[in-house]
Amino acid sequence: MIIKDLIEKYNEKYGISYIDLADAGESNRIIVHIASACLFGFALFCIGLYSIKFYSELSKHINSFIYYIVMLITSFYAFFASKQKKEQERKKSYLNKTISFYVLMYILFANAVFTVIVGAYFNGFIVFCMTAVIAVCTCSFSPMLFLLGMVITIGVMTPYLYKAFGAGGYANSLIMVGLLFFLSLYKRRVEKKHLLFLKKQKQNLEAKTFGNFTLIYENKVVKFSRTKSDELMGYLIYKKGSSVKTKELISVLWGERADSARYGSSFRNLIVDIKHTLNELEIQNFFIAEYNNFRINPEVIKCDYYDFLDGQPSAIKSFAGEFMSQFSWAEEAVGFLEQKALKKN
Repeated sequence: MIIKDLIEKYNEKYGISYIDLADAGESNRIIVHIASACLFGFALFCIGLYSIKFYSELSKHINSFIYYIVMLITSFYAFFASKQKKEQERKKSYLNKTISFYVLMYILFANAVFTVIVGAYFNGFIVFCMTAVIAVCTCSFSPMLFLLGMVITIGVMTPYLYKAFGAGGYANSLIMVGLLFFLSLYKRRVEKKHLLFLKKQKQNLEAKTFGNFTLIYENKVVKFSRTKSDELMGYLIYKKGSSVKTKELISVLWGERADSARYGSSFRNLIVDIKHTLNELEIQNFFIAEYNNFRINPEVIKCDYYDFLDGQPSAIKSFAGEFMSQFSWAEEAVGFLEQKALKKN
């Protein structure tokens, strides 16, 4: 009974549904994709360096080879897993896109344990701390799964840390675990409050896509300074939360033969225009730019197109064969919508 009450209190204060975390899942995917590429390059470099430097005595450095090979394999998996899971159903998006994050984090924790076991006590503990701190600062995850990983890691390290640093040093490691856990809880609490705010914002932010594309906030049309800004926003709404790279957006806006070198400056001006306009209206966490990837958060906007995809009768009935009519690229979507409408009727 006590455990049940604790679980209910935890969920009430820190629990967030997977659908509400869908956009956070996309951020996790991008971060893991970049981090895994860096780790893969680092591991490959170290393996090559050890092979050249210690060619005649590789057996003496077998532990280091195992360490970097595990890192190489894990980062290789995380890189391709995060790439393949770009397009996901929103309800499953967070879970599927965050799996590679957990795998990467737990393997790095395991590498920290391995480093401590082979005698590099300080280095192993630093790897553990760096992994945990970077995770808290960059990604969205379950504090309880985070705590589980830290407890198991420190638990296995216990005799080695005690031997190397004494009772005082080991106590400090436990304090570090506690601080990181409470920091993850605080971050989760802030995240939940922010999502509640965004749900209120959703009542005032709407995109109309059947016919001409129009973005409305508080019953007023959102007007950007540049014409292409509307088209860019329309395309991101059409992609429904999937990240789109600069190259694809330039191709959509200026044609397939357009290149970043020629239109890069114009594209950056559009991004500045969109950010400035949305900031002036105090629209938060809607347009998201991360590491040369751009998307909108579909959880904070009402949209007839999204309602149509969800099968809402009123949205299906309102579709009259036109979708963002002012944009040429939207013509391809009309056939798909017409077929879907016929299936629903």
